[in-house]
This record gives sequence, structure tokens and C-alpha cells, in this order.
Amino acid sequence: MAQDFRDIIAWQKARSLTLLIYEALENCKDYSYKDQVQRASVSIMNNIAEGSERISDKSFNNYLRIARGSSAEIKSMLILGFDRAYFDEESFNKLFAHTNEVASILSGFMKKLMAKG
Repeated sequence: MAQDFRDIIAWQKARSLTLLIYEALENCKDYSYKDQVQRASVSIMNNIAEGSERISDKSFNNYLRIARGSSAEIKSMLILGFDRAYFDEESFNKLFAHTNEVASILSGFMKKLMAKG
């Protein structure tokens, strides 16, 4: 594939999600929760970036699949965070919707890569 990962819309959206998560959890005192959600969001960005440097679309798709899994982890963690009152409803809905958007973009990107191969 070998394209600049910064040009990939999925990476741009994942970056935006990561920044939103960092902002939303800035004052969270549950450090293990905070760390887990932040690492999952960074994982999406990094897997897209790493996969973009792979030689084959099949290999890149593997990294996108891992990134998609991290988006599911974030959604699960957001639900837990809402249950624990780490987010108000508006913040939760914003983060959950953004995570769904990232997951959807990743799914579409994966389908596009597989159709090429």
C-alpha cells in the first residue's frame, strides 16, 4: 500500500477520536480505566499507520481488522464509563457516535481493499 498514513481518512478520524477521548478523560481519577481507553484509541491510529506501510493490501487489511477490534473495545469501555458516571450522556453519545463512525470507515476501507485483491 505504502501511502502516507496522514492522508488516510480513517486515520484522521481515529486521531480526532483519540483527542476527544483524551479531553473527555482529562480529570478521570480511575487511571487504569483511563489508560485502557486511551491505549485502545491510540491503537486504532497506530494500526492504520503501520498497516499503510505494508507491502500488500492483504497485510494492510489485517491491521485494519485489528484497528476495528480496538474500536469495539472503546465502545465497550465507553459503556462502562457511562455506567460509572465518567461521562455525562451528551459526552457519551458524542464519543460513541464518533467511535461508530471510525468503525464504519474502517469496515468500508477493508471491503475496498479486499475487492482490489
